[in-house]
Amino acid sequence: MKRKLLYTLLVFFAFGFIAEKSSAIPAFARKYRLSCKTCHSPAMPKLKPYGDTFAGNGFKLSDEEAPRYFVPAGDDKLSLIRNFPLAVRMDGFIRYDFGNGEKTDFQSPYLMKLLSGGQLSENLAYYFYFYMDERAEVAGVEDAFLMYNDLFNMDLDIYLGQFQVSDPLFKRELRLSLEDYHVYTPKIGISDISLTYDKGVMVTLGLNTGTSFVGEIVNGNGIPEAHERWFDKDKYKSYVARISQDIGDFLRIGAFAYSGREKQYNSLDDNIINNAFVWGPDLTLTVTEMFELNAQYLTRMDSKVFPHQDSISAIEDIETTGILTELLFMPKGDDSNWYLIGMFNDVQSNYDQVKYRSYTLHAGYLLRRNVRMAAEYSLVDDYNLGEYNKINVGFVAAF
Repeated sequence: MKRKLLYTLLVFFAFGFIAEKSSAIPAFARKYRLSCKTCHSPAMPKLKPYGDTFAGNGFKLSDEEAPRYFVPAGDDKLSLIRNFPLAVRMDGFIRYDFGNGEKTDFQSPYLMKLLSGGQLSENLAYYFYFYMDERAEVAGVEDAFLMYNDLFNMDLDIYLGQFQVSDPLFKRELRLSLEDYHVYTPKIGISDISLTYDKGVMVTLGLNTGTSFVGEIVNGNGIPEAHERWFDKDKYKSYVARISQDIGDFLRIGAFAYSGREKQYNSLDDNIINNAFVWGPDLTLTVTEMFELNAQYLTRMDSKVFPHQDSISAIEDIETTGILTELLFMPKGDDSNWYLIGMFNDVQSNYDQVKYRSYTLHAGYLLRRNVRMAAEYSLVDDYNLGEYNKINVGFVAAF
């Protein structure tokens, strides 16, 4: 075992030497000729408040125009981007599992994304990314939306497209850890309702009091392939509401609710209706710029779900609860070259298949603003796989 760990660490440092040679800059930083640090801290892809404001402002800086951004075509109604903005993210890891087959695995690339986003006019913007490679498969488009910013000259934005239902809470795609936010991912039996990707419309409103409101209407069945040009599997839609409040400069608290109905289709009966309701509070506490605590609690109720496609009878009144806590330590705040994360995931349910608990410690070091090394340890108790330990070491690069 010691020899395997030594080999893993040697390869980790070899990756570090290779990655240190890279010094490219992602699309938005290229556009405004600014450091990634302007929006990301302590490392990409995590956004700091300024980055959230930038994204919510239609991916533009309110106090600075990008030089020569549009082509002057002599038509005020035409917004033609001069240099189409593209960026790439690539992650690679080495994984070792203790007690789960004691396997070592080279997982590089673990994922490769092609990203693009920017202004189409003063108030209109777009964003999408395409998974060129995710665990050796072409996953396709996930985030993809058109956004209108400051509708009616208010801090009122509307998004139409494809996004994660949980985005108003803690964005899974912007986490620093390899370990997921499992509180958002459980799928109960053959139910398609989850807090991950879906198609729909989202409206956000911000007030000067530090209060934010979010409303969503989504299909409620994820992002499957269209069937006869329909993406929704039934006539029902799901509805999401969230309110959050800033309290001083250090605390933000919020409350979330999701209500959806869906038809349950199995081999014997397609007239079963599942009513799902998810709700819970969340908070972010930033005592100093060195520490950030994120916490989420959710509880979900499903009225009637088939456990699998060939089930003869449905299970009723399923309750699922989830807890996520994430503590981030940045020794020098924005100027930190390294950081630490402690994370706890806990999902419990009377549908056993989704039970999951993990304790994670993650450390990262910035070789460049857009290249970081990461090492992560997790103790996992998974209902399906049992209890095991895993170590990941590798890199995350954006260019």
